[in-house]
Amino acid sequence: MSNVRSDKPFTLAGRTFQSRLLVGTGKYRDMEETRLAIEASGAEIVTVAVRRTNLGQNPGEPNLLDVLPPDRYTILPNTAGCYDAIEAVRTCRLARELLDGHNLVKLEVLADQKTLFPNVIETLKAAEVLVKDGFDVMVYTSDDPIIARQLAEIGCIAVMPLAGLIGTGLGICNPYNLRIILEESKVPVLVDAGVGTASDATIAMEMGCEAVLMNSAIAHAQQPVMMAEAMKHAIVAGRLAYLAGRMPKKLYASASSPLDGLIK
Repeated sequence: MSNVRSDKPFTLAGRTFQSRLLVGTGKYRDMEETRLAIEASGAEIVTVAVRRTNLGQNPGEPNLLDVLPPDRYTILPNTAGCYDAIEAVRTCRLARELLDGHNLVKLEVLADQKTLFPNVIETLKAAEVLVKDGFDVMVYTSDDPIIARQLAEIGCIAVMPLAGLIGTGLGICNPYNLRIILEESKVPVLVDAGVGTASDATIAMEMGCEAVLMNSAIAHAQQPVMMAEAMKHAIVAGRLAYLAGRMPKKLYASASSPLDGLIK
């Protein structure tokens, strides 16, 4: 049984988390729905778009931290809406000021507003600066195994290849590249973007991803709170299936019970 997989804790920047589901905080109808959905998801890490969310920089406006307190959740500020390395680095530094020296960030540098595909050239530039500046960088990237390898070599603590374009709900569009990234990576691999429903999350976990990050799949569901709970179970099921090891696929049927010893 040398190929039996043993579970390992999900660890980021020296902290261990029980939930392998990370969730975004945007696109909900209101703060209350945000709170209820994230509670139902069981997530411990919530990602926040610093440029679009009030974390205290706008006094007098609703503050997300009032419904998602940092003593209960690990806040993961992200650079959504940034289109070059300079913007992304500036946004991470702002987040560190707003969150009292918080170094864990999600880096994403986008290429254009239509596709929201990552600009990997600017992402590499920003990653180098942020790592040198003492940030613990989780990085959204394409499903290019070479870029994923380079980001890990720079010092990013996790690589987050897209499953599909942000907000599309298409699921894992290129499982073959993702499999290569998983085989090669020496840092945690988390699927980020493109998840549409529970089965997408389960497939990512069955492939061996450490965790999955999603926002639209929950927030845009007809019943976001119910979908959040579904995603919680999907992540657990996928992880268990990965650890258990699936049966081999076969072209022809195989009897569930042996034929030997049948009464003739």
